Amino acid sequence: MSGQATIEDPTGLAPVRRARAHGLGDIPRRSAARSPERIAIVDGDAAFTFAQWAQVVDAVAAGLVRHGVTQGDRVAVLSHNCWQFAALSFATARIGALLVPINFMLGSEEIAFILEHSEPRLLVAEHALVGRAEQAFAASAHVPAVRVAIEGEEPGWPEFAALVGDGRGVPPEVDVADDDPIRLMYTSGTESRPKGALLSSRSLLWQYASVLIEGEGSADDVDLHALPLYHCAQLDCFLGPDLYIGARSVIARSPDPDLLLQMIEENRVTKFFAPPTVWIGMLNSPRFAETDLSSLRKGYYGASAMPVEVLARLAERLPQMRLWNFYGQTEMAPVATILKPEEQAAFAGAAGRAAINVETQVVDDGGVPVPPGTVGEIVHRSPHATLGYYRDPEKTAEAFQGGWFHSGDLGVFDEHGVLRVVDRKKDMIKSGGENVASREVEEVLYTMPGVAEVAVFGLPDPVWVEAVTAVVVPQDGQRVEADEVIAFARGRLAGFKIPKQVHVAEQMPKNPSGKILKRVLRDAYQAQQG
Repeated sequence: MSGQATIEDPTGLAPVRRARAHGLGDIPRRSAARSPERIAIVDGDAAFTFAQWAQVVDAVAAGLVRHGVTQGDRVAVLSHNCWQFAALSFATARIGALLVPINFMLGSEEIAFILEHSEPRLLVAEHALVGRAEQAFAASAHVPAVRVAIEGEEPGWPEFAALVGDGRGVPPEVDVADDDPIRLMYTSGTESRPKGALLSSRSLLWQYASVLIEGEGSADDVDLHALPLYHCAQLDCFLGPDLYIGARSVIARSPDPDLLLQMIEENRVTKFFAPPTVWIGMLNSPRFAETDLSSLRKGYYGASAMPVEVLARLAERLPQMRLWNFYGQTEMAPVATILKPEEQAAFAGAAGRAAINVETQVVDDGGVPVPPGTVGEIVHRSPHATLGYYRDPEKTAEAFQGGWFHSGDLGVFDEHGVLRVVDRKKDMIKSGGENVASREVEEVLYTMPGVAEVAVFGLPDPVWVEAVTAVVVPQDGQRVEADEVIAFARGRLAGFKIPKQVHVAEQMPKNPSGKILKRVLRDAYQAQQG
């Protein structure tokens, strides 16, 4: 019954495993079998049916193998949204390689760290970002052996068409187990350096099931993908599940509000996700009132709570649209809890309830669940959860204490069983949909001449939802100006990490052990801005 045993397969179970396999790399072929003629991807002038999409993914996977990529190798991608990015996410899974998406807003030194840590064999970079990638090579101890450019060619950088070849390539069969890592997602964590969260097909496909069930995904959806695909929210809450279920995906290069309004109207988009900042930008656009948005039936937000006044404006101006809040983090692939449309008004600002494949608790420092109304750390159990942090067993063990994944967020359940996130345990700032580690910004500002102490935190902001805010104390006898601090940061940090506000103070509030009391600072400066 188990088949013929061999040296390579002593149990004889490889054919059984292959017959039972259901990995991310299988999705294009299975979706094509169900809906070959339906449109899968629209990216500008390029459009692919599901049958064509499966063929392209296979061709890219075969091209990766031709370029020496084998199971377990890392393949990094540095690019704005495009069909090539989407194809790589499935092609790497098809052959058991790990996709490593890199935030294109990072500076060259930040990219260099990710290259050193992940050691990709191959890097695919958008043509416009090849120069930044080469700057990163100069600062990194690891340079990918193979480099490929999207939409252009440079010396040493063949064009992406070289991967696709004649479009008829078929990769070898690779035995990729459910919990073999196929994705390496770098978080903006609360440490000075990002952590690499490992995800498997099991993590991702259980998460797909959660978002499709709870978010009411349908094959009839037309989804606009505008947030960066390097973010697991856009890639794995929306694009991947859409391609799984047979929906149409329309790719936008950037979340420019006017462009999005135009694309929603032209493509009769029915479904759209964005952080509150982008929804606010669309509402404030002069084009909003004149754009036909009647097709938009399902809206989603995440990364931070939606301001109550914005919820009211959306309900007034898009009465036909139902709204969901997805809360989670990279390590949960990423959704953990969901606030559904019927709960938006009653529980505005809340993170909702655990998704169908997630169990969530709020615990004290000893890991013991606390009663409703008590603040504690939010923890989860779920097949969504990361396999752990790449090359970091200590942080992995810390994150999974007691057999639960510890989110690092502080939250509270109300008497209705609805979760609210009240603080970041390690001072994460969520600004404009991006995660900013306060400690990383602090470490840069501490290197500025004349600065003695620094505290960085987030303050409520009508545009950014949270604005990165820095308080600096000059060294004795030194003078530091706010604009000088911003200019200093600009040359050393990605744009979204640069403080939007800088305050110069004589001293910092501290506890008896000398720790800076950020909550006191946050409350004081929030009161000043009214």
